Amino acid sequence: MANLQSMTTGPSVVPTTHPSIPTGHSMGLHPLVPAGTSMPISAAPTMGSGSASMGAAVNPSMSVASVVHPTVAATVTPQQKMQLIKSERHLFSSSDDSMVMRQIIATHSPDGRDIDTRPLLRVIEDVLHHATPTVIVATPPDMEVVEDRMQYAGTMGMLEALAYTIHRISCEITCKCTGGGDAHATTVVLFNQLSNYSWDAKVVLALAAFAVSYGEFWLTAQLYTVNPLAKSVAMLKQVPDILEHTDVLKPRFDALNNLIKSMLDVTKCIIEFKELPTQYISPDTSPMSTALTHIPTAVYWTIRSVVACASQIIGLIGLSHEYLSSTTEAWELSSLAHKVNNIHGHLTKQLSLCHNHIDEKKHIEAYQTLVHLFDTIHVDNMKILKALIYNKEDLPLVDGLTKKRVSVDVLRRKIVILFISDLDISREELFILTQIYNDHLSTGKLERHYEMVWLPVLDKSAPWTNSKQEAFNHLVSEMPWYSLYHPKILDAAVIKYIKEVWRFDKKPMLVVLDPQGRVVCPNALHMMWIWGSLAFPFSSAREEALWRDETWRLELLVDEIDPLIPTWIKEDRFICLYGGENIDWIRRFTSAMRHVVQETKIPLEMVYVGKSNPRERVRRAVTTIAEEKLSGYWPDLVMMWFFWVRLESMLHSKMQAGRNIDNDPIMQEVMQMMSFDGSEEGWAVVSRGSTEIVKAPGRKIVDCLGKFEEWKGGVERDGFVPALTAALVPYETHEHCTRLILPGDTGRIQDNVICAECRKPMEKYILYRCCTD
Repeated sequence: MANLQSMTTGPSVVPTTHPSIPTGHSMGLHPLVPAGTSMPISAAPTMGSGSASMGAAVNPSMSVASVVHPTVAATVTPQQKMQLIKSERHLFSSSDDSMVMRQIIATHSPDGRDIDTRPLLRVIEDVLHHATPTVIVATPPDMEVVEDRMQYAGTMGMLEALAYTIHRISCEITCKCTGGGDAHATTVVLFNQLSNYSWDAKVVLALAAFAVSYGEFWLTAQLYTVNPLAKSVAMLKQVPDILEHTDVLKPRFDALNNLIKSMLDVTKCIIEFKELPTQYISPDTSPMSTALTHIPTAVYWTIRSVVACASQIIGLIGLSHEYLSSTTEAWELSSLAHKVNNIHGHLTKQLSLCHNHIDEKKHIEAYQTLVHLFDTIHVDNMKILKALIYNKEDLPLVDGLTKKRVSVDVLRRKIVILFISDLDISREELFILTQIYNDHLSTGKLERHYEMVWLPVLDKSAPWTNSKQEAFNHLVSEMPWYSLYHPKILDAAVIKYIKEVWRFDKKPMLVVLDPQGRVVCPNALHMMWIWGSLAFPFSSAREEALWRDETWRLELLVDEIDPLIPTWIKEDRFICLYGGENIDWIRRFTSAMRHVVQETKIPLEMVYVGKSNPRERVRRAVTTIAEEKLSGYWPDLVMMWFFWVRLESMLHSKMQAGRNIDNDPIMQEVMQMMSFDGSEEGWAVVSRGSTEIVKAPGRKIVDCLGKFEEWKGGVERDGFVPALTAALVPYETHEHCTRLILPGDTGRIQDNVICAECRKPMEKYILYRCCTD
């Protein structure tokens, strides 16, 4: 293969003779090499004419008569003709590859005419597809289904303009191959005739010329048994003799088919390079410039293959069975196909690099467009939603109720909550979010004043497996809201925007857009967990307003997780919530609390609420509590999960608003609760009504209850909760260890976190924890 980077367009260097080629030379097969690597261009078989052709091998101006002796050309016997065809297969094993490619490039003088080669190639493919040399089917003409001319309506004008050129090239190929001319010389003649065309047009026109003669040959072969005209033409071309030996010729026809396929593959690749959008990749861009150095060589070997294929078909006429049965031709066609396949492989790799470059440019452009869209005021949310969801698909969404695909228009001028996650959505998250989404049904409202859309954000570089498809299908079937019909339609630029601007990192989030498409809350999941549908319209302003009206009370802590607790509050009962997974501590605590209740005769309800990560040890604790009748408990672990998720959401909501425990009493209470959950022991909260609340870690409250006799007088004087609060004061100590454990994917966490006990900065550690019990 030529060292194309070193080539310069200039006067053609045409030697008058080639060095002699040794008999029985080896035919090396080499792939297309990168620019800067020299490799002989004669690395594949060709139809040469042996020593008789050497003087005209690279001289495009020489005629067939100068290549073949006039007497031989006039009276060629089958044996002589076969010898000529065999001798055509010699290679330029001693020729200078750079010299040959300089000669080819010197013929290239495009005049600027632009030909849309894609539709012409489709016609060529149709011809080559219907010309099936391995199977001869004789079907009556009246049973043939002729395709409508309209499919080529857009091509007819171009075909009319190029018909003469195609005919001229076809005649040239037939003439040169019939005379047994050197394949390289014939190829150079064709390049001279196609000098004014672009590289892609050269190869497509040469293929079109071959398709004409190739199609005519096999059309005659397919119809000669049923059509008198075809039969007469077939007799003149001795086609019946060929068809009688189709079994013998099958290897050659198979090799011919393979080479034709390789030629088409390379041609399509060349056309794809031309069709690359210039606004995203220029000729001087690295992957494109490298490809452009390879294309002339690819065109040369494709047209050279056209000559070889034409020589094979023409060479069949008038040959005896002895020569028809030769396997040499099949081997040499296969070798040439291997050569062209190697070229195609290298071009394909380079094309892939070009597409990657283009995709990167488009990705940057789409991302910048998205940024601009969100900075622009719109009359509705359609531009934003189409840019986010998919503007190339008419029905990109799946309706959660009907499970039918719908358009983005169903979201026009509505408040839209974008539910962003990967495929790893917990059962608890999906269950609670579905309950909140369907809350309007429980309140008797006819409609919801917002819509939600699931955007599954996945790693596009990871393969899409059957297990992922099953997980996706399962989630879609469980979701009552809209979702994308497939994660693949979420553009890479959108994923980048979601990760970089909205800071998505695995943990689900809810981005709220108003009816004009403006982001009114970067993540409403926290307020959704805390207040549910009461947070509508789920804007940051609404979140601030809700916090202004909120105080630390039992309703905030429990909400409606347990429907009995609001009833107990109205009945002025004492309520004790406790947690942890140490069953020994649970036994000590419940025993001490029952003793105090018996002494004080207060109406107390005790409920076990577990831990933030309720797993097997919590299940075992629930089983023990139930069997030993230690207290009440939440039988559904989802209730426990939601209790702690709400607390975590309160903490993040406060942190995102810039609050801390020095200026926010609710945040102080929440951080104490979260630190209780991080301990190895238990904890308890005791309340009466909404606001009379006291809480303490496990060891402290058990010790305090154990010395009830020392402070029971305060119960009669002040009440149980105030007396317990006062009794816990002596157990305060500066020698404490408070741990605040938060999930690792919770987003932005403040670097400086103040201890809720002593108001000193907490040290930050990295904890790797396995959740298995």
